[in-house]
Amino acid sequence: MKDPLILGLVLIAIDVVLWRAAFPRRAPIRLVVRLVIFGLLSLVLFGSGLSPLTPPAIADSLPRRIAAQFLEMIWWLNGARLLTMTLDALFATRTWHRDRLFQDVFGAIVFLAATVASLAFVLDIPVGGLAATSGALAIVVGLAIQSTLSDVFAGIVLNTTEPYHLGDWVNIDDVEGRVTEMNWRATHLLTSRGNIVIVPNNVAAKAKIVNNSRPSALHGVAITLEVSPEERPSIVLAALNRALANASIVLGTPEPSAVVKSASVNSMHYEVMAYVDDRDKKNAATNELYDLCHRHLYAAGVELRPLGVPAVPHAAVDPRQRLLMQVQLFNTLEGDELAALSARMSRHEYESGQVIVNADAQTDFLLIVESGVIAVEPASESGRLPTHRLGPGDAIGEASVLAGLPVSAKLTARTAAVLYRLDKVDLTPVLQKRPEIGRLMCSHLAGQQEALRGIEHEVAAPAEDSWAITDWLRDAMRRLHDLAL
Repeated sequence: MKDPLILGLVLIAIDVVLWRAAFPRRAPIRLVVRLVIFGLLSLVLFGSGLSPLTPPAIADSLPRRIAAQFLEMIWWLNGARLLTMTLDALFATRTWHRDRLFQDVFGAIVFLAATVASLAFVLDIPVGGLAATSGALAIVVGLAIQSTLSDVFAGIVLNTTEPYHLGDWVNIDDVEGRVTEMNWRATHLLTSRGNIVIVPNNVAAKAKIVNNSRPSALHGVAITLEVSPEERPSIVLAALNRALANASIVLGTPEPSAVVKSASVNSMHYEVMAYVDDRDKKNAATNELYDLCHRHLYAAGVELRPLGVPAVPHAAVDPRQRLLMQVQLFNTLEGDELAALSARMSRHEYESGQVIVNADAQTDFLLIVESGVIAVEPASESGRLPTHRLGPGDAIGEASVLAGLPVSAKLTARTAAVLYRLDKVDLTPVLQKRPEIGRLMCSHLAGQQEALRGIEHEVAAPAEDSWAITDWLRDAMRRLHDLAL
């Protein structure tokens, strides 16, 4: 096979097969193989006198002349493609590859130059006259695609100024989403609902852009609450600040804040602002803030209710009984039993920073937070575990008051706090009167593996079998309360 035309066509066929099959699998190796094939094609063409820089000198056969022109034009176009691929592999940054705009524009310019060169050198067409005669057509085409050209130039501006990158969460033209693609025409956003929204570059360049990913480690979370104007703002703000101190997800720096945003005849608007270090935490932080604000306002006597209508009077409930009802351990108690048990609870006040219980203290009582924030530092043999916080309605010590198991944690008041204490001797009469309540309480507590995490005492609690844990708790409860179960 010494015919240069056949050799050239075979090399082009091999190159096309490798390109379509994506072989070899690794892109750099595949590029090297294609460059080698292009070098062999160049060697065949220039070695046989078929220079792509001049029209083919074949006059004896029209098919062979067309084949030679085809090979020379393919040489120009394939060379342009390999040039862009080589430059991308050697010099282009990752942003160039991902955003694609500059890559596409540069590739289009190179292909246009290769097309013009092939027309001039291979087909011997006067390019200057062709450009002059095609001026009117270019104007018509330009007017027809002016919107697309506007997107292209807007995309160049966006990629130059870089208001956002791939992976950023942004708001563009009232659409919020994560940037998944940036090309010469549009920006693709993946919304929180899983939809792809395509924003034309021309629209994005004119719109107000909010980049939620910059700075990367700081994201704001804000909630607004409407409270009756009858409530004193200082009381509301104090409760909201305690809620912020109770939040475990938000950052301490920048410092979270609560402010009065506006006031009207029917309501006062309060804004609670905090920050998280990861955008994925925003939803969880928002939900936590709403819950904590509701609890701390409720503890401060501020009720969130429909405004603009008269308040509905509620039946008077003893605050201690209402607080005891929030502890799941006592869900099985009846009204008179709750009333009798709540009457035995003792009230305790603590200042900010005051230690309530030391980690090595012997505890056989239950603590329920009425107001304030309590820091809990669990202890283990390997050291202290991460601190978590208790707020209004939270309780600690269910296993202590029921089965005499120690809290094994240091409790410290983060803010001024009011707690109610229920000793194990106060629970004994109820358990002796209704033994079935004790069995239900043990079953409930057995499901709370977290409550048993700090147990490091004489008998190790079974880690897997919930029935074994229940029996173990019943034995401990029977010994502590002197029950005959």
